[in-house]
Amino acid sequence: MKNKKIELLAPAGDLERLKINLLYGADAVYFGGKKYSLRANASNFGLDEIREACDFAHKLHKKVFLTLNIVFHDEDLEGLNEYIDEVVKCGIDAFIISDPFIINYIVKKYPNVEAHLSTQNSTTNKDTVKFFKEQGIKRVVLAREVSLKEMKEIIDEVGVDIEVFVHGAMCTFYSGRCCLSNYVTNRDSNRGGCAQVCRFAYNMCDESDDTKFTMATKDLNLSRYIKELIDIGVTSLKVEGRMRSSYYLATVIGTYRKIIDYYYEKRNDPEYLEEQYHILDRVANRETSSHYLMKKADHTDQYYTGRQELSNQDFLGLVKDYDRDKKILTVYERNYFKLGDEVQVFTPSGNTHTFVIEKMTDENMQEIDVARHPEEIINIFVDIPFEVEEYSMMRIKV
Repeated sequence: MKNKKIELLAPAGDLERLKINLLYGADAVYFGGKKYSLRANASNFGLDEIREACDFAHKLHKKVFLTLNIVFHDEDLEGLNEYIDEVVKCGIDAFIISDPFIINYIVKKYPNVEAHLSTQNSTTNKDTVKFFKEQGIKRVVLAREVSLKEMKEIIDEVGVDIEVFVHGAMCTFYSGRCCLSNYVTNRDSNRGGCAQVCRFAYNMCDESDDTKFTMATKDLNLSRYIKELIDIGVTSLKVEGRMRSSYYLATVIGTYRKIIDYYYEKRNDPEYLEEQYHILDRVANRETSSHYLMKKADHTDQYYTGRQELSNQDFLGLVKDYDRDKKILTVYERNYFKLGDEVQVFTPSGNTHTFVIEKMTDENMQEIDVARHPEEIINIFVDIPFEVEEYSMMRIKV
């Protein structure tokens, strides 16, 4: 198990983001269907889209996992087995599940489709992992509260594939154990309706004190510990974010792909790694932490008061085309930029080109000094020394 290259697993809220993840270096993607998913506010996938997603991924020799991990009530069970049957026909490679009764059905009827135990089961000890391995689970997604030391003990003793979250939002409570959203907003967090109540700003009990209180966690970022996770034999590194933007996913997945490959290539270039860490720090709109990996989480891993979440404005445009003969880069603008700005084009294949904008026009080829309007088509005159493939993007220099 330790000799196999570690998997990079990415989230997809829709078909376009699925394609971006795979093209930017993910080995597998996970997403929810129209039913039974914990991200009810994501676009999610109908059967035709699941079929297209599987076809796209498998042509790239990559995998597709479907989440089936809500906490099921009796009313949710109608049509469930038929839905599983239809999804299997579409070609998925694994189900991510949390309710034990589903395991038996999938393991017995579809032995070629893996059953992965969701983080919603809050698995934190080796005996639980052993139990579910005996039930036919091929992979366990550990709770985010498990330390590196505990992960190693589980892997060494149980010998089952282990998946670990490495990047993205954290739950204030154990995943799958929060009912706060239900009480405050009547939206069931364990059936896909989480309102992120833990991120609300609450009034203090003392009415004379206008300070706001939150209990929100900082985001997770384990990019500096990839070597340690590889060395102990983790099977898969999972990124959270089915609701995240295409730019965020392209940046995060592309950067983790470079960090992972760096270790397997046995390179020794600390400056290169620091550049990747810096890119990850910039793309997040919240502070990040390693949380439980190396120590018990404490107040430094939380927000309490004075929290700010600043919208990231680095993403300047999605590349529509690059004419190598005319040296014209055509982009769909997303954020403001102007002549003299130092920017970067980055591609799914991992290439990055930094340049200063010296000349640009609107879609009618009229020269302009400033690009002000999102969704406008902008032509930028620049010599780029590599292929600029589909889903390449432009950002400010980071």
